[in-house]
Amino acid sequence: MIQEQIDQFLLAEESKKADRIRSGKFSPSSFGRCYRMQYWNRLNEPKTNPINAKTLRVFRIGSLIHQMIQNILKGQYLSEVKIETNEVLGFADLVNIDEVIDIKSVRSFQFKLMKGMKKKKYDFRTEKKENILQVTYYGKELVRKKGRLVFIDKDSLDIIEFEFEIAEFEKELQDELDILNGFWNKKQLPPPIPRCYNGKECSYCGYLDKCNQMKGEMNGNITYK
Repeated sequence: MIQEQIDQFLLAEESKKADRIRSGKFSPSSFGRCYRMQYWNRLNEPKTNPINAKTLRVFRIGSLIHQMIQNILKGQYLSEVKIETNEVLGFADLVNIDEVIDIKSVRSFQFKLMKGMKKKKYDFRTEKKENILQVTYYGKELVRKKGRLVFIDKDSLDIIEFEFEIAEFEKELQDELDILNGFWNKKQLPPPIPRCYNGKECSYCGYLDKCNQMKGEMNGNITYK
């Protein structure tokens, strides 16, 4: 069936990525998430929980939307701008003279929450802190004043945008970097602390089984030699 062929294709692509040696640096797209996950990711630790076909299909849809937006805005913004330091490597989606923009596609139910369909007003500064830290890093390194998160409904291509000042979150970004580099420089494995996705981060982690196997050990005191 066509569904099976698509799934096999996506799984084969993902398998090739698993064999790829990473940069050995932290990724801004993981800022705000579990420190242990970020540590293992930089260490190029093999994942015990690979992404399944259904999730890969969702990711592919997001990538297609992402590419479409970048193509439409070509000429107005630089896209996929590489930012690299000794500790961090990342790529900014869209950059102009004073702003960095990050593009995210979301499911309709999440988009409705962002649009304020519920009684409680959506607070992107709290709910999307990981995305803010990512854009803040790019903005700081590229010396841009503003950041913008662009969320796109995968079903309708409706868009909602949130703007903020880079300076507003520079202190939180520096705290993130200090903690990550502290563990890394001491070769000390951080404790497993889910910090985003409303506490459900572990459910989406590629190291879930590996981390669970270590629960009996003293988290935070395990070192790599």
